[in-house]
Amino acid sequence: MHSASFGEGRWREYTFDEQMGNIGSEVSRALHWKGKNEQAFEGAIARALELLDFTIQDARWKHRLKELVRARELIADALYEGKEYGTTFEYLDQYFLQYARAARKDR
Repeated sequence: MHSASFGEGRWREYTFDEQMGNIGSEVSRALHWKGKNEQAFEGAIARALELLDFTIQDARWKHRLKELVRARELIADALYEGKEYGTTFEYLDQYFLQYARAARKDR
């Protein structure tokens, strides 16, 4: 799913699980392209961060702000080969996958 299809307004129509699952799709895409296609990898990361920023700005989730900002920090850590926290894209993929599963279950 390309973030250009989401304005902040449309993004706010999604549940928390749907938002996080969509962010996870971009993380998964980044993991797929890592080491194979730098442009596709960077594009997926940029989209994941953009969508995460939309989620951070969504007032409905202010009680989850700490988790959301931490997730953003971990994506950045994975970009820097886990130098600070040992974060990997494989870990992030698993983290976000649980939200995608929950979103599908709720449909």
